[in-house]
Amino acid sequence: MSSSPLPPLHILVLGSGAWGTALAINMHMAGGHRVTLWSRSAEQAQAMQATHENVRYLPGIALPQGLAIDSRAVTELPRYAAGFDLVVIATPMSALRGMLTVLAETGTPVAWLCKGFEQARAAAAGRHADSQPNGLLGHEIRAQVSPFMKAGVLSGPSFAQEVAKLQPSALVAASRDPAVSQLLVRACHNATLRVYASDDPIGVEVGGAVKNVLAIAVGLCDGLGLGLNARAALITRGLAEMARLGFALGAQTETFMGLSGLGDLVLTATGDLSRNRRVGMLLAQGQTLEQSVQSLGHVAEGVYSARTVLARAASLDVDMPITAGVVELLDGRITPAQAVSALMERGATTEVHPPL
Repeated sequence: MSSSPLPPLHILVLGSGAWGTALAINMHMAGGHRVTLWSRSAEQAQAMQATHENVRYLPGIALPQGLAIDSRAVTELPRYAAGFDLVVIATPMSALRGMLTVLAETGTPVAWLCKGFEQARAAAAGRHADSQPNGLLGHEIRAQVSPFMKAGVLSGPSFAQEVAKLQPSALVAASRDPAVSQLLVRACHNATLRVYASDDPIGVEVGGAVKNVLAIAVGLCDGLGLGLNARAALITRGLAEMARLGFALGAQTETFMGLSGLGDLVLTATGDLSRNRRVGMLLAQGQTLEQSVQSLGHVAEGVYSARTVLARAASLDVDMPITAGVVELLDGRITPAQAVSALMERGATTEVHPPL
């Protein structure tokens, strides 16, 4: 006797950028869930309601009629979010702490799509406990804000446009709490989106953070016309950097051979829709960093997280030469050609990987 299908979930997505909008569309249309997409901007929410399109972030992709749009004040979110089965935070990394703080007492399971390390915050005067010399990953922020919050992370090789168009994609749902990871699988897994559960949020988050930085390096390589051999070498050695940092932070190194490691790195480093790769290509063409970022019209997380990734690695004595080269390039201390030369002129060494 077959079991009855589970009822649809009531899901709140906080953040109406490209990725939040895309996942909201997918969970509603392909997953059959009741989804509300929240925007901090009342003006943007009204525009989406009127045009049935997110013109700024996902132009040309229709919003389904049944997708609810909301723009209530942030102060109203705690009570409002308590009425949902799941809250998905789809803001930039810089806003994650604030959102988790708002949701701390709701009791509703929370997942985030943010990729990167939070920028380091200065210590409050006379309060050593507030000292944060290095940026934190999402699960570390959650531990500070609300240690008992039921939470997880969604990540993987997925461009927003393709997820919104219901093209085949795959994600990883990671949490230390099996009930949370299974809830995320239930929310997102459907005929167009395959979702794998993981108990390694550290590895999944490190992969999502570092791949953006490495994609800038690969974009630089492609922009300079260095060839496919150079691209393959950068991706492979970049994966080794990613795994070294993850291993030092306590991740399972097997995670980096999967979707949120190798998979996301390959997509972001080689895909034409990758904003981070595009930054590297534009820098190679002689544009300044400011010009490159402005031309995108969207956030390229690798630009903002590169320095924090490198600082966290340095605090753990983890060598990340490709990341270091990207930081020097972004800071204007070296040219694109010098960045490549610095990597190629490093002394010969033995290929060593973290244990699997």
